[in-house]
Amino acid sequence: MSFADLGLMPELLAALDAVGYTTPTPIQRDAIPVVLAGRDLLAAAQTGTGKTAGFTLPMLQLLSSRHAAHPSTRHRPRALILTPTRELAAQVEENVSAYGKNLALNSMVMFGGVGMQPQVTKLRGKIDILVATPGRLLDHVGQGTLDLGGIELFVLDEADRMLDMGFIRDIRRVLAILPKQRQNLLFSATFADEIRALASSLLKDPATVEVTPRNTTVERIEQTIYPVDREAKRQLLEKLIRDGEWSQVLVFTRTKHGANRLAEQLDKHGIPAMAIHGNKSQSAREKALREFKANRLRVLVATDIAARGIDIDALPHVVNYELPQVPEDYVHRIGRTGRAGAGGEAVSLVCVDELKLLADIERTIKQKLNRVVVPGFEPDPNAKPEPLRKAPPPRGPRRDKPARAADQVRRDQPSQRRR
Repeated sequence: MSFADLGLMPELLAALDAVGYTTPTPIQRDAIPVVLAGRDLLAAAQTGTGKTAGFTLPMLQLLSSRHAAHPSTRHRPRALILTPTRELAAQVEENVSAYGKNLALNSMVMFGGVGMQPQVTKLRGKIDILVATPGRLLDHVGQGTLDLGGIELFVLDEADRMLDMGFIRDIRRVLAILPKQRQNLLFSATFADEIRALASSLLKDPATVEVTPRNTTVERIEQTIYPVDREAKRQLLEKLIRDGEWSQVLVFTRTKHGANRLAEQLDKHGIPAMAIHGNKSQSAREKALREFKANRLRVLVATDIAARGIDIDALPHVVNYELPQVPEDYVHRIGRTGRAGAGGEAVSLVCVDELKLLADIERTIKQKLNRVVVPGFEPDPNAKPEPLRKAPPPRGPRRDKPARAADQVRRDQPSQRRR
């Protein structure tokens, strides 16, 4: 099957050809006809499956075909894509611009950590597609600089991560503002019960597409566990990078402080590295991503939230310097490699403190992962586990507390000192 077989217009096919895409992925094959037909959609797809094109391509076609029919929406966005993080918002808008380059449609990305005024100025012009994070979106609505009354199509991307980050109240506030007559698309890595509950309140008679079974990992990814003492992790990581001649490595830590410390240590020992997390300024985050994508930076050290939206073709190596405390996050992390049909390698450095986390991960993915002990880095058999340093934000029931939701709104505002 080709993209032409899905009923996409020639302008979109030309844009896809320019970026080298010829064959739709399963999520694109199943989702695009549904969206083009005007139906609501509930879609489950892991990262790296091409889901962004699955909703942006038909969105562009629908808006283009209706372009002259709604002059009243000329100064109001007609489609809204809501994402959990700045990086993902920027990535999605880049895709919208690339796929829609042959169409008379304008797009804009909106997130916190940068000044409001340039966004206000841009909103005064013609914006067809708005990609935004919840906090900054609600800031603009509250200040009267954004009118969402013209939204025809609404996309909630990475809904599972939205809930994990405590955005459920903000999502409900956004839904209350949108026009009642609209097309809704919800994309999530899993169909957890809370996702289905959200979908039931958002979607009307939706088509359901599920291309990846829940919590499974990408089969093309080679996964390896390296048992090691906690104090020797950095030295082992340096050895793996140097011996393997790894040129582009995404490394995950649990905490922002840990990301900073590891990046500084690697850089000091001759391995160019930078950290990316929520406490970094927007300009620093963009610089780190730009350098990493251009292969001028060998190692990018990231926390889970900051890494959402990092979309790099053929990223060869992902390293779990510390295992995540939520098993599903392991799937999200290693999904940064092995994307779009390419292979990849996911490495986890596991000390005695993390053995229970490893068991939870293996139980979740229903797979026993291969262990490799590197000579000179054999873990001490008598080592005693220590309590893990937990990483914010808290998960579970606490995320729906009002104080938690308010804190998430503040995270998108540039006036906060911690930014």
